[in-house]
Amino acid sequence: MFDEFGINAGFVEEQYYRFLENPQLVDESWRSYFTRRFNGGGAPQAAPAAAAPTNGGGNGAAPNGHAEARARGDNGGAQPDARARFEAVAQAEARRAALAAADEPAPVSISRKVVAQAQVTNLVNAYRIRGHMFANVNPLHPPTGARDELAPSAFGLREADLDNVFSAAGLFAGKSELTLREIVALCDETYCRNVGVEFMMIDELEERTWLQERMESTRNRLHLKRDEQIRVLTKLTDAEVLEQFLGKAYQGAKRFSLEGAESLIPLLDLVVDHAGAHEVEEIVIGMAHRGRLNVLCNILGKNVRELFAAFNDSHPEWHFGSGDVKYHLGYSTDRATSAGRNVHLTLAFNPSHLEWVNPVVEGRARAKQERRGDRDGRRVMPLLIHGDAAFIGQGVVPETLNLAGLEGYRTGGTVHVIVNNQIGFTTDPSDARSTRYATDIARMLKAPVFHVNGEDPEAVAHVARLAVEFRQRFGKDAIIDMYCFRKWGHNETDEPRFTQPLMYSLIDKRESVREVYVKRLLEMGQVTAEQAQQIAESRRQHLVSALEETRKSDFSKKPDAMGGVWAKYSGGADAAVPEVDTSVDPAALLETLRRISSLPEGFEAHRTVARIFRQRLERAEKGEGLDWGTAENLAVATLLAEGSSVRISGQDARRGTFTHRHAVLRDGRTGAMFNPVAQVAQKGARFDVFDSPLSESGVLGFDYGYSLDRPDALVCWEAQFGDFVNSAQVIIDQFITAAEDKWHRLSGIVLLLPHGFEGAGPEHSSARLERFLQLAAEDNIQVCNLTTPAQIFHALRRQVMRPLRKPLIIMTPKSYLRHPDATSTLAEIARGPYRRVLPDVGERDPQKVSRILLCSGKVYYELAAARKERGADDVAILRLEQLYPLNRELTDALAPYKDGTPLVWVQEEPWNMGAWFYLNARLPTLLDRRLPLHCVSRSETASPATGSAAAHKVEQQMLLDAAFDSLKDRAA
Repeated sequence: MFDEFGINAGFVEEQYYRFLENPQLVDESWRSYFTRRFNGGGAPQAAPAAAAPTNGGGNGAAPNGHAEARARGDNGGAQPDARARFEAVAQAEARRAALAAADEPAPVSISRKVVAQAQVTNLVNAYRIRGHMFANVNPLHPPTGARDELAPSAFGLREADLDNVFSAAGLFAGKSELTLREIVALCDETYCRNVGVEFMMIDELEERTWLQERMESTRNRLHLKRDEQIRVLTKLTDAEVLEQFLGKAYQGAKRFSLEGAESLIPLLDLVVDHAGAHEVEEIVIGMAHRGRLNVLCNILGKNVRELFAAFNDSHPEWHFGSGDVKYHLGYSTDRATSAGRNVHLTLAFNPSHLEWVNPVVEGRARAKQERRGDRDGRRVMPLLIHGDAAFIGQGVVPETLNLAGLEGYRTGGTVHVIVNNQIGFTTDPSDARSTRYATDIARMLKAPVFHVNGEDPEAVAHVARLAVEFRQRFGKDAIIDMYCFRKWGHNETDEPRFTQPLMYSLIDKRESVREVYVKRLLEMGQVTAEQAQQIAESRRQHLVSALEETRKSDFSKKPDAMGGVWAKYSGGADAAVPEVDTSVDPAALLETLRRISSLPEGFEAHRTVARIFRQRLERAEKGEGLDWGTAENLAVATLLAEGSSVRISGQDARRGTFTHRHAVLRDGRTGAMFNPVAQVAQKGARFDVFDSPLSESGVLGFDYGYSLDRPDALVCWEAQFGDFVNSAQVIIDQFITAAEDKWHRLSGIVLLLPHGFEGAGPEHSSARLERFLQLAAEDNIQVCNLTTPAQIFHALRRQVMRPLRKPLIIMTPKSYLRHPDATSTLAEIARGPYRRVLPDVGERDPQKVSRILLCSGKVYYELAAARKERGADDVAILRLEQLYPLNRELTDALAPYKDGTPLVWVQEEPWNMGAWFYLNARLPTLLDRRLPLHCVSRSETASPATGSAAAHKVEQQMLLDAAFDSLKDRAA
């Protein structure tokens, strides 16, 4: 009756009889369909899309709150109630029989075979949805017990049905019909052998069908040729022999062995090779320390002699206060693939915070894609290797996963590999997560998850290929969850049997992955024991020779990251790099402002925004002061016009949290976006400004990573409020401020952090200036608290034009974004230059000054107003615009003042915060102690600021009074 529905005919017929029993038992779309077909006299309509063979038993129109459960087919976690569905059909059939007995015409007849066909469909879908629950993926704990919910009897099928023939139209079996026994065997091998796959939660039909075809047509196994099997064996041997050799040669040394998870090496080998065959030209890799040394040598081809030299550690003088341990270091190389092309591999440097490299890798991949013109991300692929406990345990993981589909952060999909040791340091999975799988956090992406037994290298190779092909075809993430174990403790000095005695009693009895695979190849006749031994022996001899050479010669190397796109940039001492001329011709700057203030014909901007644009231009033409937002946009525009690209990202970055930027406008009628500043970009330059998700660590990590591969661009991350930087502290501490010292990696990233005490409460006052100053050393960063639009104009231009590449931290204003005193004329903006110190304003004689107030940021304007109000003409006020690094510009600015003149540092922050401790440690020596130094600040406190606007005003007045009336080193 419903033959046009193919394998779903039984399901549709079931819906029909439910409709006959009670129309409210089926969805409205089915009610409409059945009414039209049987009551309206018309021809049958096309099958609803929801009746596709991969739909998990629902019709696609489940009420909100139940759609996911229907898609899973698991009733929100319970077993599929197939028997109840069968009984509903049986009841409908009984009603049909009753009608017939009453001598009333029955609408249709239904055969036992049609009912059975519907239940076969449900059985297949149950395997697709729930098969992973019963797959043999855990080498330590093979599945035990009966799989009752996948038994044919659970679907109303009888023993006699096993040899009956059913339609296989929805299966990718190569045949149109199969016996039930054959269908069960196919599903069992595909979904319950050494690979278990979660994919039915994917929304897109094409993606699900693609996966079904590739898995069911191969029964989820890869039939390798002999040379491919030998390659897998060789990579397993490389992994095992290196670990064993290091364990003997450097007993007790930490190496974070890969033993127990050696299949990672052939897995990565296949990922790289297969990616090269699918258009990938570059892979950016991020991973923690487990197995990292093995990956460096056996995947990236690092000279093992350099590794031995690192273990020997014979140059301590190279690393005083710098460098990093060998299992944190990065590497890059070109690797030939079997497809005949080279793939460039980059392993990112990584700190001990395991997963925090994830967004950095994504940012680097995005930058490399843009440099290559790789719009869809097919040529540059991120590859992230995780530990199971860290993947689900660290919050930066979901922050990074959430970036996958966002315009400003997408990279065309990431291949994730989880080395599932089934333990986190000493923590059991039951204490590490509230979910069945470590991968359950990735369900947010609706990405396929391949759970695979790490003791089956060929199954591992199969899912490696599937993951790469899925990523390349659909531009989405794919996750490989490789179950294995950790032969030793967290490191080689750790005793795991203290905390996991039962687990390690199992591990102690297991052969290595290589030994298991050799036995399999021997059984298949693909290799002899002598050949397998010869492969291992040749690897050992290579390592023995390399170690002997290392003992005779010095193979030590310092990290070098200054090639390629970084060749013309430098790090090191700030004073060693001369300043640059950042000025712009005033007439040209005015013309630039005209262009970025013009809107397209017919574009309906918000009236307030349109007024702001008109006022900007009018004030510039009249020679009046321009605000911070105007200067910032002009800085970006002039860089674009000179051929430099600009990227700004952050929460509300397009408009600016305090509505000062208006870099992207919205048409009031259509919602269309327009970027006025991008109009002036020279060919090849691009201006990207993105509103980020509500994430700090993930987005800042991404933008930092982006800056590592775009030294030629201005890359800015803006915090919505300065204190939001707290959530990204790991990225700041372990990457931004330390990378040059640890890894010789430079970055020119700019952090824009709104800062200033305005009665808005503790969290919206301070960008934690003191933390950056505490982290400042060896000219690693630049820390500024700027006070004029001209200063931000030249600071941003200088960041790109100067060849020095250092992170730039800018404490940006809030209320003073539009303050009438905090302005600069177009001429002042155009000519510059950038100043680290702004001298006192006025004609006062330095020799007659009785007190020097030194400050930074917003408080300057309040001090200047208080001086005018008090008539304190004998008080000089200097602005320290750049707090780090300090140089002679400060001593030169203070040189005209006579010895012994009190120098008072004034800050809004409490005494124990802000810049006071930093300056008190440095200024006396810098100034040869000729100016006695005092501090005026708020009282020390555990919280940055009050939440009472009234209390803030009182405190601020006390601060100003103390600055002018007291010379004591005390708080206001």
